[in-house]
Amino acid sequence: MTTTTLAAALEALETVAAGAGVDPAGARREGEALAATVAEPNKGAFVDWCAETGRASSAEPFFDAASRGRRYRVAQTATMSLLAAGGSAHAPAYAAALGDVALAAASLGTPDPRSSGNAVTAAAAQLAEAPAQRPTPPTLGDEVTGSLLEQLSVVQRKIAGLNTAPLPSLLGDGAAPSAPSTSEQQPPVAVQPPPGTPAEPEPAPEPERPAKTVEELLAELDELVGLADVKAEIHRQAAVLRVEGLRAEAGLKTPDITRHMVFNGNPGTGKTTVARLVAGIYAALGLLSKGQLVEVDRSELVAGYLGQTATKTAEVVASAIGGVLFIDEAYSLSGDQYGREAIDTLVKEMEDNRADLVVIVAGYPLPMAVFIGENPGLESRFRTHVEFADYTDDELVDIFAVMARGAEYDVDDAVLERLRTILGGVDRGPTFGNARYVRNLLEASIGRQAWRLREVETPSLEQLRVLEPDDLAEIEPVDIGGEADGPDPQREETT
Repeated sequence: MTTTTLAAALEALETVAAGAGVDPAGARREGEALAATVAEPNKGAFVDWCAETGRASSAEPFFDAASRGRRYRVAQTATMSLLAAGGSAHAPAYAAALGDVALAAASLGTPDPRSSGNAVTAAAAQLAEAPAQRPTPPTLGDEVTGSLLEQLSVVQRKIAGLNTAPLPSLLGDGAAPSAPSTSEQQPPVAVQPPPGTPAEPEPAPEPERPAKTVEELLAELDELVGLADVKAEIHRQAAVLRVEGLRAEAGLKTPDITRHMVFNGNPGTGKTTVARLVAGIYAALGLLSKGQLVEVDRSELVAGYLGQTATKTAEVVASAIGGVLFIDEAYSLSGDQYGREAIDTLVKEMEDNRADLVVIVAGYPLPMAVFIGENPGLESRFRTHVEFADYTDDELVDIFAVMARGAEYDVDDAVLERLRTILGGVDRGPTFGNARYVRNLLEASIGRQAWRLREVETPSLEQLRVLEPDDLAEIEPVDIGGEADGPDPQREETT
């Protein structure tokens, strides 16, 4: 197999999206943003990115797309979230297509080892079930997992400088075979059956996976590292809303309980991961029809001219109906007429779609308190505030270990001790990235491992998987980018 071009990978992504019944143009925008953020460290990548996406050569659209796409290195795209939340049979193919996009993007411009780390974590992030959060390996029968693990095998061989012939399954002999990546698929060769041979029946369509129960989703929440107070609040909300639904079914009066929330916390404290689980929990309770998460920031709500912002915000809200709209750094909407137009539109849309939409706004604690307090229309609708505390060193070490395992890398006690040393020397100011910081450490270490193996002609499977203490090196917190570096990792954190 040869590595596909970005243009071909994006075209394949659109094809899969069309087959899944979702907007191909939206899928392409996600793919272009994912490719830009993966390739961002590569010198001159914007030239190749523009050529592959059919744009005139300019750095501005590339870096705009890279900024939007940073969240996709650590969390599902909106379309992937929609397909996964609905148990779509097309989810594995879409995840594999996104993996192809990430792999192709790592080769744009002059490749830098950091882009290889970006590609690996971006591919892993598209799994439907947050593998970096589970303390055990992914379920072997999960088609999405199998599809993405195939992609990770290709990425690992790519960054080690090998040809990309398939590796033995990293799941072991008992694993279910994974779906081929979109760049591997070949058209079948038609063979004429002998005369009189009965025609084979058409294969049955792939069944959709059953939706997760509330209990399963709450169990996933409980498996997250740390976040004790957050878990308790989400459990309480689930219990209250469950009883509200039972009272309504019994014909009893029910209080008007607002479902919208404010997530207060520093970068990388798990806000996006928990928002995704909230979307699933609310859908399992029958309060939302789909359960997808649509994550945006100011740039995706505000347009360049007055009047356009209302339309842009309404379109974003429409894409989130049936699920959760998650607005990161929501306080950035304060202070100008464009932001006020977005807020006014948001309040109207929340009221018009209150039966099938939940909005979660998130950001630093103090600016969020000011933001909500300054807007009466918001204050009356956001009465539930959830506080996300910073992680301890022990929690960050645990998060690093499960992130590495989710991306198919092995780390031993020596690596984790090296991580503890690095964390002990990092300034924990208000912009410290928490789990995002250790996610960036992991991405950088994956790049260093690739560089370390550059002259090994045929690395073993163990060499491709093992990270060594010297692969970890301290990075400046400023490199993490604070809130601008994308949504929270614990999936991120991984979010």
